[in-house]
Amino acid sequence: MSVLIVGTFMSVLDTSIVNVAVPKIQVELSAAPDDVEWVVTGYTLVLGIVVPLSGWLGERIGMTRLYILSMVGFALASALCGMAWDLGSMIVFRVVQAIPGGILPVVTMTMLFLVVPQDRMGSAMGIYGLGVVVAPAVWPVLGGYLVEYVDWRLIFFINVPIGVLGTVAALAVFPRVRPTTWPRFDVWGFVTIAYGLFALLLATSEGQSWGWDGYRIRGLIVSGVLSLALFVVIELEVDNPLIDLRIFRVWAYTNSIILLGVAVTGLFTVLYFVPQFLQIVQGLQALESGLVLVPSALILLVLMPVAGRLYDRFGPRWPVVVGLLIMAYGSFLMADITPDTPRVDLQLWTTIRNLGTGLAMMPIFTAGITALPPSLTSAGSGMNNVMQRVASSIAVAIFGSLGASSAAQLMYDRGSLLATGAQALPQVAAATDQGAPGLLGMYQALNLRVLTQTYTNGFYAVGILCVGGAVLALLLPSGSPSRGNGEPMAIEM
Repeated sequence: MSVLIVGTFMSVLDTSIVNVAVPKIQVELSAAPDDVEWVVTGYTLVLGIVVPLSGWLGERIGMTRLYILSMVGFALASALCGMAWDLGSMIVFRVVQAIPGGILPVVTMTMLFLVVPQDRMGSAMGIYGLGVVVAPAVWPVLGGYLVEYVDWRLIFFINVPIGVLGTVAALAVFPRVRPTTWPRFDVWGFVTIAYGLFALLLATSEGQSWGWDGYRIRGLIVSGVLSLALFVVIELEVDNPLIDLRIFRVWAYTNSIILLGVAVTGLFTVLYFVPQFLQIVQGLQALESGLVLVPSALILLVLMPVAGRLYDRFGPRWPVVVGLLIMAYGSFLMADITPDTPRVDLQLWTTIRNLGTGLAMMPIFTAGITALPPSLTSAGSGMNNVMQRVASSIAVAIFGSLGASSAAQLMYDRGSLLATGAQALPQVAAATDQGAPGLLGMYQALNLRVLTQTYTNGFYAVGILCVGGAVLALLLPSGSPSRGNGEPMAIEM
């Protein structure tokens, strides 16, 4: 368990910690704002391609060997990112880093569900969740400190010793069992799902820049959806599917996938909006905004193992229902923010919200996978990771784009109340040179209030989404999971 958590924490942390360093990378590497975004976008796009491939690789070369190769590859790619000399090399190295970064979470979850007894699965997933959920919660603090006080390159170099230690530990602990099957590679299944995810992730990432009504975004969305539909047709016909879609015949798993999308959307949307509010509206530095989120991160650290024990005793239904309702309540509280909201209030609201996240997230994970037969565990684990990556990326892109569009509309509506009309707003600043010094302050205050209202709209949307998820969670099974003999099954890794 300890070794598995190392790989998961490292890969998940690096997915989001780079966001803090993007402004610094832009300055250091002399990059344009639109170009430097590909440091994050390129990584996300490759993750969408690699994750579906992970299950087949695990069966082909063995889970233990794949885990070790991924740890070594991630450490080496991280070192290359830290040594990048220009933007082009940084983007290339980030693409390389995403390959083992996408494989690690799938391998660790698959191994976890194969070796842990059924009656202890909740507790095990609670510990595993420390790597999945806590990592995104602590990145603002760690990333902000390294970027602000040390060197942005350390956010990559820090992975090297962790990767080395994780590899040595895996060699010492994991059994060396060679695979006994050589499944045939589903070429067309891989091509269709890889392009479908690539197209949708690219469309949501660049929708604001390229224009949601533009032919490029529409073409990507339509072709991506058609490609995924073709993937479903292919997987239902081939003998060795890349992802066995029979997992969706199990309603408990299908329900958990939907709820996972809801929970991940809520988690990453708040992690996206809150640091922006603190830095843009209230003027905090990266480290200061990260420290505001420390209490909410600590509550996750405490609750993840507790949620696992609750699952073992009561089943997934009530922890998930209560957790999602608390997430909704916390989101509605956060919808009351103003530019002058005290940081103590924001700390309290985010902590309440993460109280629900800690209760709901791991029972959602566990309920779906444990409902599948052992032969489908790898496919279910791969689809879980696909949902995590896609939901987090699309949620941030869509809510960010909606926020920008809403801000523009709100600014125009508020500006229309002026006698000169909204078209005069860009010239307000020039009025300070003409004997009207108060207008600039009025314009800046209006801008901050409009931006804050876009965040409140986002929090309202997340709260409503969580309420809908709580209703759906009532269909999850209740009661203690069936107990086996307490012994792990013999498996091939």
